[in-house]
Amino acid sequence: MHLTSKGFPLFLTFDLDAETMWTARDPAYAKRPILMSQGAYGWKVGTDRVLELLRRYGLRTTFFIPGLIVEQRPALIERILQGGHEIAHHSYSHRWILNLSHDEEREEMERGFEAIKRATGQAPRGWRSPAAELSDISMQLMLEYGFDYSSNFFDDDSPYLHEVEGRRTRLIELPFRWVLDDAPFFQYSIVLPGRTMQAPSALLEAWTLELDMLHAERRMMMVGMHPQIIGQPSRLWVLEQLIQRALDKGDVWMGRCDEMVADMRPRLEGGGA
Repeated sequence: MHLTSKGFPLFLTFDLDAETMWTARDPAYAKRPILMSQGAYGWKVGTDRVLELLRRYGLRTTFFIPGLIVEQRPALIERILQGGHEIAHHSYSHRWILNLSHDEEREEMERGFEAIKRATGQAPRGWRSPAAELSDISMQLMLEYGFDYSSNFFDDDSPYLHEVEGRRTRLIELPFRWVLDDAPFFQYSIVLPGRTMQAPSALLEAWTLELDMLHAERRMMMVGMHPQIIGQPSRLWVLEQLIQRALDKGDVWMGRCDEMVADMRPRLEGGGA
C-alpha cells in the first residue's frame, strides 16, 4: 500500500533562488554582473522552460521561492500560478539562517510569508530553509506560522510527523537528500562551494536508481531542483527522462506538495504509514 490514495509520491520541487543564491552569501556580489547573470538565467529562461515541460506532461508541482524574488518578478510568479503550481516559502532573501539573529530570522520568515500571501492570495503551506540549515527557533517558527509541511531534513525516505520539544505536532516532514538535488551535480561558480560539472547521464543514473528502489520500498521521493540549473537544455533532458520513467510505472503521483500532504495526512496521523 502506498502512502497516498493516488500511488507512490514523487515530489518534483523547484527552488527559484535566482540572484539570491549569490547575494545571500555576500551582498557585494550584486556588483558582479556575470555572477548575477547566472542567477538571472533562472527567471529569464530556466523557469519558463521548466513550466513548458510540466505543461506538456500535465503536471502541477511546487516552487519554493524567496519572498524577494516573488516581489521582483510578478509576471513570472503569475505564469507559475497560471500553471496551477504551488508557491511555498523559501525565506525572504535566502540569507543563511545560522548567520542571523533570532530577530533577523523572524523578519525573514514574516517578510517572505507576506510576500507570498500578497502574490497568491493565500498563506504558504510549506517551508524549506535556505542552504539546508535551521536554528534553535526555526521549528517553533514553522509551528507559529501554521505550516502544514516542512521539506528540510535528511533523516528518512518516508514522510513523518515532527515532534517539537517532546510534543507531536501536525507538521509533516517531506525529507530529501543531497543526491536528490541538482546542485551537487551541476552547481558551478567561481565563488560558490562545490564547483562541479558532471554529465547529465550521471544525474539520470542516480535519480532513476533512487526512483526504482524507493518505489519498490513503497516510500517517497523528494527531488529538489533549481531553474537556473535544471532549466538548462541538457539538464532538462534528465528531468524529462525521470518523468517518463515514473509514468511508465503506472502508479506514481507527481503533484503539488500541499495536495499530496493533505492526502497522506490521515495515514500519518492515524499511524497507518
